[in-house]
Amino acid sequence: MAAATRSHPNQNAPGRSFWLKQLHQWHWISSALCLVGMLLFAITGFTLNHAGQIEAQAQTVHREARLPAPLFHAIAGDDERKGAALPAAVADWLSGALDVDLDGRTGDWSSDDIYLSMPRPGGDAWLSIDRASGKVEYERSSRGVLAYLNDLHKGRHAGPAWGWFIDVFALACVIFSVTGLLLLKMHAAQRGATWPLVAFGLVLPLLLALIFIH
Repeated sequence: MAAATRSHPNQNAPGRSFWLKQLHQWHWISSALCLVGMLLFAITGFTLNHAGQIEAQAQTVHREARLPAPLFHAIAGDDERKGAALPAAVADWLSGALDVDLDGRTGDWSSDDIYLSMPRPGGDAWLSIDRASGKVEYERSSRGVLAYLNDLHKGRHAGPAWGWFIDVFALACVIFSVTGLLLLKMHAAQRGATWPLVAFGLVLPLLLALIFIH
């Protein structure tokens, strides 16, 4: 009977070793995938929290042009449209004349003008074409690298590819956190402070939210 009792831990050892190996593997893989993203989101989380103390002076570029007569006729008129693209020839000419990327851009056509809003991370841009005269105005502003990174943190005007990255990054963070928690559970017997620290990490933000956020 005593011999059977002594052999019981050894019978469970292969299973424990297997799960430890699996958890460690998923934990380090997810941590590698999350590393740069977590640093980026942690730093920009701090800068966003102190946005009022970190001043960013916008730099603005303003350009003007006038459409050649053949292209002007392509946009002349008084019809109104929403989310309509410019004629390809007009878009190509504007791209070269104003150094602006209009690929895939659409604008709002009114009887007076055509207006394209082109917001982007860390800045803004717009283009306006007077339908009566063919005069073109383009303005682009940039608030610097920090504003660019802050907007990436929020996914603001960053496009679908960045949105997919955030989704994958979030999933990797969940895997990293869950495997870390399971590893804590498997090592908790040898580390007495494990569960008090986990509980503190849960209770602290909860108390802050209940007491200071109204």
